[in-house]
Amino acid sequence: MKHFAYLITFILISAACQGVGQRQHMYTPDTAKLAKAFETYREPTITHRRFKHADIEPLILKRKGGQVFEVTQLGVSVLKKPIYQVKYGAGPKKVMLWSQMHGNEPTATMALMDLFNFLEAEGDGMDSIRSLLKTATSLYFIPMLNPDGADVFTRRNAMDVDLNRDARAGATVEGRILINAAKAVQPRYGFNLHDMNIYYNVPGTPTPVTIALLAPAYNAERDINQVRGDAMKIAAGINRVLQDFVPGGVAKYDDTYTPRGFGDNFQSWGASTVLIESGGYKGDPEKQFIRKLNFIIILNALIEIAQESYHQYDIDEYEAIPFSDSKLSDVLLRNVGASRDSISYKVDLSINRDEQTEGSDYYVQSRITDVGDLRESYGYAELDADGYYFMAGKIHPNVFGSIEEVSLEQAMGYLRQGYYAVQVARLPEQRLHGLPLVVFHQRSPVPASPNLGREANFFLARDGVPAYAIINGYLIDLSVTPQVEFKNYIR
Repeated sequence: MKHFAYLITFILISAACQGVGQRQHMYTPDTAKLAKAFETYREPTITHRRFKHADIEPLILKRKGGQVFEVTQLGVSVLKKPIYQVKYGAGPKKVMLWSQMHGNEPTATMALMDLFNFLEAEGDGMDSIRSLLKTATSLYFIPMLNPDGADVFTRRNAMDVDLNRDARAGATVEGRILINAAKAVQPRYGFNLHDMNIYYNVPGTPTPVTIALLAPAYNAERDINQVRGDAMKIAAGINRVLQDFVPGGVAKYDDTYTPRGFGDNFQSWGASTVLIESGGYKGDPEKQFIRKLNFIIILNALIEIAQESYHQYDIDEYEAIPFSDSKLSDVLLRNVGASRDSISYKVDLSINRDEQTEGSDYYVQSRITDVGDLRESYGYAELDADGYYFMAGKIHPNVFGSIEEVSLEQAMGYLRQGYYAVQVARLPEQRLHGLPLVVFHQRSPVPASPNLGREANFFLARDGVPAYAIINGYLIDLSVTPQVEFKNYIR
């Protein structure tokens, strides 16, 4: 695709705007104030990640015809769900922000709903920010670009195409909507808002990458021109803000040039574009804390764009952010005693819990993802199991009428006796359950073993007595009552 015609004009203007006059009024981020604003304007109708198009459409349409926003339907998805653009402000600096082009990446969409609430408020001591954004910028939001994927919580659209690999071909209706919107708006800045898996870590540490940033490359050589350089400066400012909330929890995303990717193409089209990837944070399975971070960093970045205070940051500061690694798992067990064919050994085991969508909820299916020497790997939950031995569990001899006949206290008692699974006679309509047990109706679970790819249902025992249970990938200390929410499924 050819560069937008405004690119040459922009370069000339931006070069003229580097003078002292543009830098006299630098905005100093007030992270406490922005965090308080999030708590005040958080959209209360969205509390979990698996919301659907029908949940956010009313939040968009209620702004239509109002005095604050201009709401436009850009088109419809493959399955005929409307895709909207929400515009705020009438200033010269045009910014385009799009979220959830991957249907199972919803964190930024939540934050945009919160941001809309903030932008239409008044009288809270932050009207100067709203006035600045309204007069200096024109903000074009496209929340939930992939509503069909969002409704079934899957990455691709209903054509089974990855929208973020459709910027060149424009083969999908949703991809064309974004391309046409970019042509119509000709943004000077862009924000490509995504989620990434929770298993990225900051290199050499057990710290999850809570937010990954990227100023995408516009060519295979990954050159740095004015456009990409400005994106790097904006990202450097975002990183500074994030260090107040997740110190050491920020990394860069892979910057390999992707000619089919939207971030790379927006960069080449002349829009300084920042990719924001929402990763993982311990104790935040629904990403509500990361939603807060999105609200804060997006709002702060828009303010810095409005007054061009991002020029205070150096490209070197962006370059110093480490690239993310991928050595994190849900559970890491070190030095597990095991035996096979009369050979005794110790082994490290990494375990992940893969999410499976069930309506507006989900359950997990566990698997052993690696076996061996994992000293350079980490887990959200870790245990040095030296002195403990792998022990397969037993199926309880009783057949229960229904899952309701088993309490948490009973389940813990069974685990302490070495029973990891129970059978129920009746299969309920709602098969999700929150017990720390494998529950089945007819299909008995496969016996456990410490092998790659196997389900993680076993015990760690000392002298034949279970001390820890690993049930569907959850690590359970049998000496205490667990506080975690188990997302399990009756087989």
